[in-house]
Amino acid sequence: MFSFPTLISCIGILLSFAITIGNGEAALKNIPAEKSIFTDSILLDQLPAGFNNDPVVTSDTPTCTIPFNRAGNLIVIKARVDTTEGNFILDTGAPGLILNMTYFRHYTSSSHTREESGGITGSVSTSSPADVASLVVGPIKYSRIEADRINLGHIENSKGIRILGLLGMQLFKRFEMIIDYENNLIHLHLISKKEARTYKSDMLKDTSAYNELPIAIKDNKLFTYGEMAGKKLTFILDTGAEANILDSRLPNKIFENVSITNRILLTGSGNTKVEALTGDMRNMKMGGRDMGNLPVVVTNLEKMCRAYDDMCLDGMLGFDFLSLHKIGFNFVNLKMYIWK
Repeated sequence: MFSFPTLISCIGILLSFAITIGNGEAALKNIPAEKSIFTDSILLDQLPAGFNNDPVVTSDTPTCTIPFNRAGNLIVIKARVDTTEGNFILDTGAPGLILNMTYFRHYTSSSHTREESGGITGSVSTSSPADVASLVVGPIKYSRIEADRINLGHIENSKGIRILGLLGMQLFKRFEMIIDYENNLIHLHLISKKEARTYKSDMLKDTSAYNELPIAIKDNKLFTYGEMAGKKLTFILDTGAEANILDSRLPNKIFENVSITNRILLTGSGNTKVEALTGDMRNMKMGGRDMGNLPVVVTNLEKMCRAYDDMCLDGMLGFDFLSLHKIGFNFVNLKMYIWK
C-alpha cells in the first residue's frame, strides 16, 4: 500500500482556463457565484497503520437496511463509536473511519501525529490516529479499528448538524451496498466467503432493470470508468461529494461537450474555499450507456495525481451522478449496478 503525500493546495482558481468558453478570468468576473457546496473527501498524507489491516466485521444478520437522513446532499447515518453515538457521513471517498477531533480528542494517539493532510480544496487540520474498540452501524459491528481524527467543525457549521465522523471505503469492502436515494435507504449484505463469487441481492434478479459496470478499489479508494469523445476517463466514486468534478486539464475535445453556466465556491475537508466553474457535460458513456446531461464542476486536479501515486484522475462522481438512479455496488466482485 502506498502513502498519500501531503496536499496543500489542490484546486487552483481557473483564471486562465483555455477551453471553448475563452478566458476563464473574464468568465469568473462576469458570472455570479452560487452557494458553497461540499465537494471532496480527505486524502490523508499517510494512511494510518490500521488501514493496512481491515477491521473485524460481524453482523446480527447478513442482510440489513439502514435508513439515512440528508444534510444537503450528504448521506447521514446513525452509528456508535465505543460509547459515543451520533451522526456520521457515508463517504466512499474517505479511506476508512475518520473521527471528528472535537468529540474524540480524549483518545490516546496510536502513532505519530501528522501535521497536515489534504483534500481537493487544500490542506486539512492536523490529523492524529487513534485506536477504536468498536464501531456499530445498525446490526453491523466492527472491531480492531484504527481511525484518523481531524477537525470537521466547518462541515458541522455549513450543514447545521453535529457530525461525529466519516464512514469510509474500508468499512464496506466485504459488502454489497444498494443506495436508494428516493427512499433514503441503504441495503447492505455482508458477503461470506462461500458467497463471494455468486451473491446478488433479490433486487438484482431482473437483469433488464439495470446496467452492470466494472469498478476498482485501490488503497481504499473506489474508481470507475467512462468514455467521452473517444477518451477513456477515470473517476473516483464519492458519496461524500455533493457535486461531480471534471479536471480542467483534459483535452479541448472533452470540453466541446461541456457547457459552462456559472461559478461556485468549493468547500472541502479543510477550511479552504475556492472558486471553480460549473456547467453541464453531455455525451459521457459508461459501459456503452449514454449518461445524459450531468451537472459538473470544472477545476484543476493536478495536485491529486500525487495523492494517488501519480495516478491522475479525470474527475469525481458525487451526488449529482449517484442520486440520478438507484445505484448499487458489490465491493467483493467489483461491480456497480445502475438502475434504468
